[in-house]
Amino acid sequence: MISPLIQKLSRRDELTAAETRVLEELLQPPIVIPAGTDIVSQHSTPGFSTLVLDGFAGRYVMLTNGSRQITQLNAPGDFVDLHSLMMSPMDHGVVALTRCTVARSPHEGLRRLTESEPHLTRLLWLDTLIDAAVHRQWIAGLGRRTAVARLAHLLCELYLRLEIVHRAGSCKMELPVSQAVLADILGLSEVHVNRSIAQLRTAELVKWKGRAIEICDWDGLVRQAEFEATYLRLTRAPV
Repeated sequence: MISPLIQKLSRRDELTAAETRVLEELLQPPIVIPAGTDIVSQHSTPGFSTLVLDGFAGRYVMLTNGSRQITQLNAPGDFVDLHSLMMSPMDHGVVALTRCTVARSPHEGLRRLTESEPHLTRLLWLDTLIDAAVHRQWIAGLGRRTAVARLAHLLCELYLRLEIVHRAGSCKMELPVSQAVLADILGLSEVHVNRSIAQLRTAELVKWKGRAIEICDWDGLVRQAEFEATYLRLTRAPV
C-alpha cells in the first residue's frame, strides 16, 4: 500500500523490514479524495498527516482577492503536511489537483515514532528538509527565472521525483493538470503558460500532448532550466 513512500525513503537510505512494518502500521486505510477537494484546509488544525499514494496534490496559499499560488506539487510518496505535527494551525492548504488516493497517520502515532524509531524519524525529517529545498528553488524561479525556464525547471524536477516512485521512466511522464493549474504553479497567466509550452516544443526539448510528456533532449532541458538536482538529495547516504 505505501510502496511509493518506501521507494522514496529507500532512495536516501536503507530501510529495514521492521521499519517498513512500522510505517505500514502507522497509516490508516486508504481513502479517495476527489479532484478539486481540499486534503487539508488553510488555517485548519489537523490531527493527522496525510500521505499521497496516487494522484497529484498541491500546497497553496489563497489570497483575500481569490487568487491562488501553488507553492509545491505533491506526488505519490509525499506526506503533504508532515510538518503539521509541529506547526498548527496550517498557514496554507493542500488541494487534490487530480483524484487522489491518500492514507492518514494520526499525530499520536507519529509522536510515538519519534520516541521509538530514531532512524525513521531522521528520514522523515530529511523529507521535510527536502520540501524546504524545493520551496527555495520555486522562490528563486518565481523571482529570477524566465517563464520558459520556470516551466523547464518544473519538468526536470517532477520527472526525477516521479522516477523515484516508478511513475516515470525513459524520459516519459504524465502530468494530468490543466494550464490554469500550471499558471498557479508558475505564477503566470494561462496565455504565458501556453507560450512557454510552445517554446519548449519548438526547441524540440519536449513533446507534450494532453497529459503525456516526453522529454526529447534532457541535457537541453537542463540547460534551459539551469537545473541542478542536488536539492532533491537523490543519492543514498546514511542519516
